[in-house]
Amino acid sequence: MKTVGYAAHDSSANMVPYHFERRDLRDNDVAIEILYSGVCHSDLHTVNGDWGAQTYPLVPGHEIVGVVTSIGSAVSKYKVGDQVAVGCMVDSCQECDQCHNHEEQFCRNESTPTYGAPDRITGEITQGGYSKHIVVREEFVLSVPEGMELSKTAPILCAGITTYSPLRTWGVKEGSRVGVIGLGGLGHMAVKLAVAMGAEVTVISRSNKKEADAKALGAKGILASSDALAMQAAANSLDLIIDTVPSKHDINVYAPLLDVDGTLVIVGQVGPLEEPNTWPLIGGRRRIAGSLIGGIKETQEVLDFCAKHKLYPECEMIKMDQINEAFERMAKGDMAHRIVIDMTSLDV
Repeated sequence: MKTVGYAAHDSSANMVPYHFERRDLRDNDVAIEILYSGVCHSDLHTVNGDWGAQTYPLVPGHEIVGVVTSIGSAVSKYKVGDQVAVGCMVDSCQECDQCHNHEEQFCRNESTPTYGAPDRITGEITQGGYSKHIVVREEFVLSVPEGMELSKTAPILCAGITTYSPLRTWGVKEGSRVGVIGLGGLGHMAVKLAVAMGAEVTVISRSNKKEADAKALGAKGILASSDALAMQAAANSLDLIIDTVPSKHDINVYAPLLDVDGTLVIVGQVGPLEEPNTWPLIGGRRRIAGSLIGGIKETQEVLDFCAKHKLYPECEMIKMDQINEAFERMAKGDMAHRIVIDMTSLDV
């Protein structure tokens, strides 16, 4: 299948049009015409080589919404014309304990990311959603619930599941006290999802300047981390903290906010943190944990949850040829919304 996308050809992250071919359909494959592709900060990190050397040319994009155009002979779940989605993975071994437990992101034999990784069968490098078409194994295609706004659905495939999974894993429910560090692309989704689960949500930010934004999302307000007295008064007040900060930072200032047996979950930074002080952990049986997206079953669950609650990310729509400008804006600062590419703007 001949298609076109935007690819980086080196670590400068300068995206340019790129014509290439998708593989022929295997028996269990689904071919999809991509309608919308979300732009994730990890796309920028990956093409920059921040998380390791990459193979170029590289087409990013793992927040994909589209329509089925053809199916392999063994596909039973989807038919031509179905509205579907693809997230951060396109394959796994399907045989290990983690895959059997619907936690394909922790596949013992490594899951296959949507872009920048060798295909399990051919070894060719996977290419992502900044393109007109994609071919994906049936088990890694998700159903878009009827009635969802397709233009706002794509970021749920990464930002949504990345924040939903720890909320579910740590049992957030009516009355849970949840803190969210940062009100960017991940943080604003964490707030919306936690509020929809019935939690009392506090946004933790350097200052109070986003107070109105936090309250508009359903949070009770902002706790300014720069206000030492306010932070001291808030000690032991949270059951769970979702830490969305995407760079090296000091978690010691946040740990005392947790109540006994509370957990701070890192979903933003991939890499080093400032040296931790263990006393807040020992002194309150508190935990520092991490969370990586979610499995396919849980990703379908968050799509269904968002459809039920009519819950969507705050989205800004761009055309494909605006992607380099979008990358520049992401590199300068954390935006309190998600960028989505209208893939109909990409000429074949």
